[in-house]
Amino acid sequence: MQADIEAGHVIHILCTQGGLSFLHQGTLYNAVATDYVILPNAALASELVASKDFEAILMAFPLKLSSSLAIRSGYGAVGMLSLLLNPVMKLTRAEYARCREDLLRMRQRVAETTHIFLDEMLEHLLAAHVLDLYNMHAQSRPLPQTPKRSAALLMKFLDDLSSGSYRAHRSLDWYARRLFVTPHYLSEVCRRASGRSAGYFIDLFTTQEIARRLSAKGEPIQRIAESLGFSSFSYFSRYVKKELGMSPSDFRASRNRT
Repeated sequence: MQADIEAGHVIHILCTQGGLSFLHQGTLYNAVATDYVILPNAALASELVASKDFEAILMAFPLKLSSSLAIRSGYGAVGMLSLLLNPVMKLTRAEYARCREDLLRMRQRVAETTHIFLDEMLEHLLAAHVLDLYNMHAQSRPLPQTPKRSAALLMKFLDDLSSGSYRAHRSLDWYARRLFVTPHYLSEVCRRASGRSAGYFIDLFTTQEIARRLSAKGEPIQRIAESLGFSSFSYFSRYVKKELGMSPSDFRASRNRT
C-alpha cells in the first residue's frame, strides 16, 4: 500500500473482517466488516490502526482513471462531492456481497494476461462496479436535489480540479470566470450540494497533491512549492501547516516512518 500512497492512487478498501481506524483530513474514521472505504488520495490518510483480525480486499488505481469513470448525471457531481467529504460507506449485507463479488472477479480477471483486450475489459468491469457504488450511495443517503444547470456547473468545476488546474490556479475568481459565473454563485452551488464552499475543494485537491508528493521520497520540498506556484517557501509552509496540521518537513518525516 505504501507504493500506492506515494503514487497518489485512489484506494478502495472493502473490509471483510475486523476493524480499521484512520485519520483523513483531520477527522477520525472507523471502518468495520462490510464497510467500504474510498480514499481519493491515500496520502491524506494517516495513523492507520487495524485490529488483529482485520482483513480486507484492496483495489488501487490512478486518480485520472477515477475521474473518467464519474457519471455525468446530476447525481454524479453531488455524489462525488459527498464521497470526497466522507470516505466510509456503510453497506447492507446484499451490497457487501455484490461488492465482494465484483472485486474478486476483477482480481481474477487481472491474471488473464493473454486476453487481447485486457485493459479495456478491466476498465469496463471497474466502470460497472463504480456505477454500483454510486447507486448504493444514492439510495442510502438523502442528498439535496440539484438542478441540472447547477450539477453541470459542479461537474465542470470538478473536471477542472481533476485535470490539475489547482497547480497554477487556487483563486476562486479564476474558476468563476472560467465557468462564467460569479465567485459567490459558484461557492453557493457547492455549499448547497455538499455543505462546503468551492474554496474548500480547491484546497482539498491542492492538499492531496502536496500530501502525495511529500509522502514520496527524493523530491526537494522547495521544488514542490515552486511547481505549485507558491510565491514563497514560507507561504507554502504556512499553507501546509494550516491544511495538514504540521510543517512540510514534519509531514514528510511522519510518512517515512510508516
